[in-house]
Amino acid sequence: MFNRIKSLIENKIAKKKARRYTQEYGHVLSTFNLDEEGEIVFANWANPLIDPKEITQQEVNFFKKFIPKGSLCIDIGTHIGDTTVPMALAAGKTGTTLGFDPNPYVYKILQENVKLNTDKTNIITYPFAITNVEGEFSYASSEASFGNGGISNEVVTEHGNYQLTKKVKGIVLEDFLLKNYAAELPTISFIKVDVEGADREVIRSLEGLLKKYKPALVAECFTKSTPAERAELFDTVSGLGYALYYFSDFTDQAEIVPITSAKDMTKWKTFNFYAIST
Repeated sequence: MFNRIKSLIENKIAKKKARRYTQEYGHVLSTFNLDEEGEIVFANWANPLIDPKEITQQEVNFFKKFIPKGSLCIDIGTHIGDTTVPMALAAGKTGTTLGFDPNPYVYKILQENVKLNTDKTNIITYPFAITNVEGEFSYASSEASFGNGGISNEVVTEHGNYQLTKKVKGIVLEDFLLKNYAAELPTISFIKVDVEGADREVIRSLEGLLKKYKPALVAECFTKSTPAERAELFDTVSGLGYALYYFSDFTDQAEIVPITSAKDMTKWKTFNFYAIST
């Protein structure tokens, strides 16, 4: 009992410190045994504000619904790679999984995950934000350890009081892909977007890619989004010829509910949805 209480107190102090003081946190390797993919090693961030992530067969199977082996898939807003790795396992060694995240603190852990499971995955990452114009942007977080956050733009102007000393680079994804991955573009099957409230802006910047190649799309409806912003997100995605579906979690056993109108976007406070070209 004493050791448990001591551990709880130490954890509370560590979290308080992480919220107030910026510092580097390392990583801890976790091993998971999947029925189909076998042994998978994942680098979990030692930041006390971030719960350890688990790689499961059910999550990989979720992505396999959308990502064929050998295809190109893209993770925009990777964080440490907890969706990037399952996506890459679905695409396989013969596929290409691109990951983008401008947060240098999570990007270091993401790079550790790139080095792992290379016999089963092909992950290539870039420390860039995806924006509608190329440039440099301010990046801020609500806590000092930068466990989450985002860039400031016309859609989301404030992410918190803790700001990176250096600006981050923003790129136009379609231009970047045409320049660097033109040969792989015809195989693009899936794009995931999780950018702290700027999902609609990013999706609009992908309009050319979505119309031409029609990959499946996953995005987040942000907690702080107003009913009007939620409606705009629905209209943007459905206007590109996509049908939207709420899903309860990244698992092949998730509850799935069709989103048939902008009003449906207000049924849940924060949620992810997937969209399929109709």
